[in-house]
Amino acid sequence: MTEPRPRQAAPTPHPCEPGDGDLRLSVWPTAQRDARAQRAGRYLPAATAHPGKMLPAIAATAISRYTQPGDLVADPMCGIGTTLIEAVHLGRDALGVEYEPRWAGLAAAGIAHARRHGATGTGEVVCGDARQLPAIAPASARGKVALIVTSPPYGPSVHGHVRAGAQGVRKFNNRYSHDPVNLAHHGLDALLGGITRILVGCAALLRPGGIVVITARPWRHRSELVDLPSAVIAAGRAAGLTPVERCVALLAGLDGDRLVARPSFFQLDNTRKARARGEPWHLIVHEDLLVLQHRPFPGSSSELKGPQREPGHPSVAPLHRRAAADQADGTRAA
Repeated sequence: MTEPRPRQAAPTPHPCEPGDGDLRLSVWPTAQRDARAQRAGRYLPAATAHPGKMLPAIAATAISRYTQPGDLVADPMCGIGTTLIEAVHLGRDALGVEYEPRWAGLAAAGIAHARRHGATGTGEVVCGDARQLPAIAPASARGKVALIVTSPPYGPSVHGHVRAGAQGVRKFNNRYSHDPVNLAHHGLDALLGGITRILVGCAALLRPGGIVVITARPWRHRSELVDLPSAVIAAGRAAGLTPVERCVALLAGLDGDRLVARPSFFQLDNTRKARARGEPWHLIVHEDLLVLQHRPFPGSSSELKGPQREPGHPSVAPLHRRAAADQADGTRAA
């Protein structure tokens, strides 16, 4: 008589491994302090002018969760350098790419500011189009990046500032540049095509098993809700990346069982106007965190195929900047 074998315990799943065919979910309390408090003293004052900044706690949580000190962290749409600054403060090295020279220069200055205040990581910023990522990123980064944390633009007008005066309320710092090449000025289809190209380039930089974290939220276009997070997941799949988690980053604080909303003027204004029209809008108090993983097939190449422009091509305009502790604390454009 054959005795049945004892049942073995199921192996513990990898922290980035989906279970039962579903994406793993967690909620990140990333707005216990408001955005101004998170950036105070840690970021240069000029950084507040960018119209679409990531919450520092989102970047810091992702970096702490998915990397170790000494790892290389990148952001192909780095803006003012939030991902890079949080990375160097956490002892990681950082690589950023930014299309607009104004923000590229500010990101590099922000890394230098972090270094002067005790950050132990190093950082580099390249000014160029992330859709040409394999051509403009340093060759030394190819296959070495442990984590990419980034966020796509949500359109030409996003957050910003307001000032009340005799002539009424004036908006400022609420738009990207007027350069038509900027992805912020593209329609949804072109935006998703650009994101897919960027993610294909990210796969060329990631080490095997490397992680991409993308923050995204739905937005309204002509009163219809555009499901950008699901579209970004589809773009990641098209780029050869595997979705493994879909988390929630709170933009509201937690006070016991209550959410403490931290809306901008624009969010409140748009919601009030919609409700006045009879449309039941609500404040959005979270961003989706889409976590993708680079899982190359054995024996395959993660190189991006096809013709690529050389770094010296006039459309690339690279700006390599190794942020050093003695770099000037300026905010001029590169």
